[in-house]
Amino acid sequence: MPTPAFRPLNRRGFLHAAGLTALAAAWQPGALAVQPSSTPQPRQPLVLDAAQKARLNRALAPMHADYDPAAHMLREPLHSPGYHTTLTGGTVHSTRSALGYAVALLDTGDEPLRQRACEILSTVTALQDTDPSSKTYGIWSWFLEEPLARMSPPDWNWADFCGVQLLQVALDHRARLPPDLASRVDASIRHAARSIERRNITPSYTNIALMGTYVTFVAAELYGWPDLKDYAAQRLRRFYDYTREQGAFSEYNSPTYSAVALEELGRMRLHIQDPAARPLIDELYRLVWEDIARHFHAPSRQWAGPHSRCYSTLLKPSTLALIQRASGGALAWGVDEPSISEQRLPLPCPTDLLPLFQKLDAPREVVKTYLKATPPVIGTTWLEPAFTLGSASRGECWNQRRGIVAYWGTPAAPAYLQVRFLRDDYDFADAQLFTAQRRGDLLAAVNFGTDGGNTHIGLDRIKNGRFRAKDLRLRFEFGGSAAAQRPPVPAAREGVATVRFGGLSVALVAPACVFGDLAPRWSSGQDQEHAWLDLVLYAGDERGFDLTQFPAAALGFALRLTAAGEAPPPRVAQTLADGRLTLTWDTLRLSVPVRPDKVSSLQRAVTY
Repeated sequence: MPTPAFRPLNRRGFLHAAGLTALAAAWQPGALAVQPSSTPQPRQPLVLDAAQKARLNRALAPMHADYDPAAHMLREPLHSPGYHTTLTGGTVHSTRSALGYAVALLDTGDEPLRQRACEILSTVTALQDTDPSSKTYGIWSWFLEEPLARMSPPDWNWADFCGVQLLQVALDHRARLPPDLASRVDASIRHAARSIERRNITPSYTNIALMGTYVTFVAAELYGWPDLKDYAAQRLRRFYDYTREQGAFSEYNSPTYSAVALEELGRMRLHIQDPAARPLIDELYRLVWEDIARHFHAPSRQWAGPHSRCYSTLLKPSTLALIQRASGGALAWGVDEPSISEQRLPLPCPTDLLPLFQKLDAPREVVKTYLKATPPVIGTTWLEPAFTLGSASRGECWNQRRGIVAYWGTPAAPAYLQVRFLRDDYDFADAQLFTAQRRGDLLAAVNFGTDGGNTHIGLDRIKNGRFRAKDLRLRFEFGGSAAAQRPPVPAAREGVATVRFGGLSVALVAPACVFGDLAPRWSSGQDQEHAWLDLVLYAGDERGFDLTQFPAAALGFALRLTAAGEAPPPRVAQTLADGRLTLTWDTLRLSVPVRPDKVSSLQRAVTY
C-alpha cells in the first residue's frame, strides 16, 4: 500500500494533534482493507533439549504463580513511567507480558501449558483494535484494566511489541493451535503489521524502527505479502542509511534499548530470508555489540554513560546475564538468571570484542558523535580502572536520560553518581543540560525552555513557559554502595563539596546559579537507596512559575573525579554578560543563553 504523504507523528514517533486530525481525515473506512492472508508454510515446532527446558521452566516458575485463570493473563503490580497510562496503582494485567508468557509456554512443549497459552492468545488477540478506520488501528492498550480510549495517549508501540511476540507463535507453534485460533493470530499479525506500516516511524526512534521492521519484514515473508515486503525492505535500507550517516543509533548507548535493538537484530538474523537484507542486518548487529563493549567498565561491571534512555542507573542482573550468555562461556560472572526467551534467541558477541568485557588494564576514552546536527550530540566517556565518567554534550533532564553519570566500585558493590534536575521530586524534562568533558573533569550548564517537556520530552510539554511547582532543585545523586555516605554541605553557596569513597575523590562546585529573584541554597539527604547533595532553587507552597518573565534562569557547575589522591578542586571562571553564562575551567569552555527560550533555540545557541 502507498505510504501516506503526511507525517502525523513527530520525529520521536509520538502522535501530535495536527497529525491526529490528518490521520482521521486521510484514512477513511476501508482505506486499510486487506485481503485475506495466505496460510503460512508449516514449520516444525521449536524443540528444546533437556538443559534448555530446565532453564525455561526455572524462568517461568514465578510467572506461573502470577497467572490469573479468570482473566487468562498475568497479574502484576502497576509499573508506570508516569505517562500513557492514567492508572496510579493496584494490580493490572499486561497485554505485552501475557503474550511473552504465552510464547514461553508453547516453547516448553508441555500440553497443559499449551492449553494455557491458547487461552491467553484467545484473550489478548480479542483486545486488539482491528478497525482499519480507527485512529488506534492495530494496537492494544497496556492493561486489561484500561481500554485504549482511557489511555493518555495510547501507545502506538504496542503494535510492534505485541506483533513481535505473535510472530514467534506463528513461526514456531502455529500448527499446535486450534485452527480458529491460528486464523485469529494470523489476522492479529496482519493488523499489527499494517498499523506499523501506516505509522511509518522515522529511523531516529531506534528500537521501534527496528522492531517494526522485523514485524513487517517477517510477516511479509511468512504470509506472502509482496507490497508489505517492498515496504519493509525500503524501511530497513532507510534505517541502515540513516544510521551509517549518523555513525550511531539515535537511541545511543542505552542499557535498555540497545539491548532491545540487539534482540530485534538477532531475530532478523534468524528469521529474515531475503539475501539482500542479510549484510545490512549483520553490520547493524555488529554496531550494537561494539557500542556495548566499548562502554563496558569491567572493574565495576557497569555500562558506562552517557545513556540516551535508561530505567535503572545500576545495570540489571538480566542485562549482565544476557552478556554472559552471549560470550559463549568466555565470561564467568556467576550471573545465573534464566530468561524466558534465551532458548529461542541466541545473541552471540563477536569474539574480538570479548576482551573489553574481561578487564580494563589502562585508561581509554570513547568520544562519539551520536547525532549530526547543529550543534551535534557528542558522547564522551572516560574509563580508567578506578572509575568511569560519561556525559552527553547536550540533552534534557528527562527521567530516562543519563546525561552525566559516573560509576566506580566493584561488581559486588558498584556505586554511581547521577546528575538530575527535579520538579516536585520528579525529573523535569524541560531543564536543558549541556556539558564539556576531559577525562575525569566535567563542566556543565543547565537552562530552561519555554516549550520543553514536563515528565516526558514529548507527551506533556509545558506551554508558554508556565508550570506549577512546590520544589525545584539540581540533584547530585549517589547510589549503590555510595548511598551509605551522606555528602557534606559546602560552607558557602559557591563552595566546593568533596566526597571520598575509598581511594576515589569526587569534588563538585556550582559557581553560577540564577533563577529569577530566588536565592538558591545547598542541602543534603539520605535514604536506604540514595544519598544526595541538592542545590535547592525553591521549596515551599505550590506556586506558579512563568519562565517567559525570567530575565535569567541558568546554572553552572563542575565535577572532578580522581583516584590520584586529593586533587585540586575545580576552579571555574564564570561570566554573566550579554544574556549568556560562560564557564571556563582549564581547557574546558561552555557558553549558554540564560534567558528561557524555545528548546530548539537554546540548543542551537550553545557554544563550546
